[in-house]
Amino acid sequence: MAGTLTTLHPGGASVPAPPRAPARILRGASRAARLAARRLAMLVVLLAAVFAAVDFLPGDAADATADRGASASELAARRAAMGLDRPLATRFWDWMTNLPTGDLGTTARGEHVTDVLAGPFPNTLLLGLLALVLAIGGALLLGSWATLRPGGRTDRTIDALATTAFALPEFVVSVALLLVLSQWTGWLPAVTLTGPDGAPESWTMLVLPLLALAIPQIGWNTRIVRGALADQAALPHVRAAVLDGLPRRRILTHHMLPGALPTVAAGIATSAGMLLGGAVVVETLFNYPGIGAVLAGAITDRDTPLVAGVVAAAGAAISLLLLLADLVRTASLGERR
Repeated sequence: MAGTLTTLHPGGASVPAPPRAPARILRGASRAARLAARRLAMLVVLLAAVFAAVDFLPGDAADATADRGASASELAARRAAMGLDRPLATRFWDWMTNLPTGDLGTTARGEHVTDVLAGPFPNTLLLGLLALVLAIGGALLLGSWATLRPGGRTDRTIDALATTAFALPEFVVSVALLLVLSQWTGWLPAVTLTGPDGAPESWTMLVLPLLALAIPQIGWNTRIVRGALADQAALPHVRAAVLDGLPRRRILTHHMLPGALPTVAAGIATSAGMLLGGAVVVETLFNYPGIGAVLAGAITDRDTPLVAGVVAAAGAAISLLLLLADLVRTASLGERR
């Protein structure tokens, strides 16, 4: 057929040549666009659910933030000023149409949502990223260590510790860390004090909340890494490398870890959501200046724009990591084909 390239095998049979680079790039871009659209649609649905959930709570922002003893007419005027007299769908649409411009709306107390989140969200993002890096590094180290000694005492011990760590909620880990590293030993401060810029005064104040967030995720990802590497160990090319007498560490780094990357990436992306969710609890326990306190106050005030702003910021970060994990997985599957 005209326009179709072929290559000739030694036996004389002709087969289609590999697709040209531009075609592969276009297909990759198309897959990335579809994945991005799917993640964006999920975020929109999540934000709609947040608007509905806050609206279903007893009371409203006008009542929660009004002065004590406000009259019915004053409350009605506040509701009208806040737009609470309009249908929920209309308020959500107006908020969503302003979102692409970076306008997250105005809080029930008359502040811009972006101004309220400008200080706490970077603090939460820093804590979450550090915890994610620690979780990734710890999981790769422990999962690889267990893989090098399959079925042995080290493998069983790491598996038991990882299962226990993941089973413990963040607040239980936080309390244990507070008792051991702060109350009993005095090594680390129990609460976080903020400086003039709104950030923690000292890096030591990051250690306890960082460990409280990272330990359960180290357990979760260690099990994922160990399982993914076990699947890779059963593949023919890995068995061939073992029979060829290659060193175990080289087999791990050159033959097993690359194939396990898509599964590990998916686990890491899932951990990002768990970390930001757990940050709300951990930040409250350690008085960390993040979005945990902002979100708790916003729910108390029935402040829909502020709650949605927190969810939008956190959801965008999580969606980006999930999208990267999707791209890694599709790229890996494409190479195997």
